[in-house]
Amino acid sequence: MNDRLHLPSSARPVEGGMFPGFHQVRVTTSGTDINLVCGGEGPPLLLLHGNPLTHVSWHKVAPQLARHFTVVAPDLRGYGDSGKPEGGSDHGAYSFRAMAQDQVEVMEALGFERFRVAGHDRGGRVGHRMALDHSEKVQRLAVLDIVPTHHLLTHISKGWATESYHWFFMAQAAPFPEKLLGADLEYYIRYKLAKKGVGLGPFTEEAMSEYIRCCTPENIHAVCEDYRATLTIDFELDAADRGKHFVECPLLAIWGENSHVGRHFSPVEAWREWARDVTGVPLASGHYPAEQCPDETVEALLGFMA
Repeated sequence: MNDRLHLPSSARPVEGGMFPGFHQVRVTTSGTDINLVCGGEGPPLLLLHGNPLTHVSWHKVAPQLARHFTVVAPDLRGYGDSGKPEGGSDHGAYSFRAMAQDQVEVMEALGFERFRVAGHDRGGRVGHRMALDHSEKVQRLAVLDIVPTHHLLTHISKGWATESYHWFFMAQAAPFPEKLLGADLEYYIRYKLAKKGVGLGPFTEEAMSEYIRCCTPENIHAVCEDYRATLTIDFELDAADRGKHFVECPLLAIWGENSHVGRHFSPVEAWREWARDVTGVPLASGHYPAEQCPDETVEALLGFMA
């Protein structure tokens, strides 16, 4: 197995202080262009962000993890500075399968055939699908503050639905949600990030500026396509796999005790429907543990990934 990063000649040092010693790279996959940052030495570790974030969501933990791993933190398709292709009539271009394929090709382009994965929110769902579709690639999988998509959509409670309105609003037919959200994008992104009982405290000014910059009409349309795919093609894929295909590698579930996941689900039990080797770590956090309690998140990931 190759653990040495192959940087393309176009790579350049990341500007600013959020990712010291990292390089910025753009990789063209079979589906789109993926923007990413990478750095460190050792076994490869792929970090996948959630909605409405970018790779910047890992900025408090990536430098610490890079002491032990070669860290790769991309923007998922549709997010940040990655490409935003059309979703297609079935929204399949924004399925977790398509997003997972992007990241497998990214890691191959950087020289890695097998790797560890940690995914938060939507990134965790991409990691789950990757572990099902590409089991030979994923050595270990950590999912941050999610339960499996199929479990979530078949165990909806009043409390979760109240906090997670966007799942069904953003999945409405275009351009209805896009037009409403586009009326004031900065208001939307701040409202979306200010989770119940936590607010905007976990986010640095520099990170928040990046999230606001990347919240564009094109991004909003891509995110809506992401949620449209979740309620259609992703759910159908999961329903077909449920009870037949399992995550074969070890899986770690990390969740915030003060998040919608911690309040409304039993994450370890939910993941045991999909994976054979599951452990769990609750953190004193809301929905964004990598930004709210980065040291504890790093400790949990290092204990599992090492």
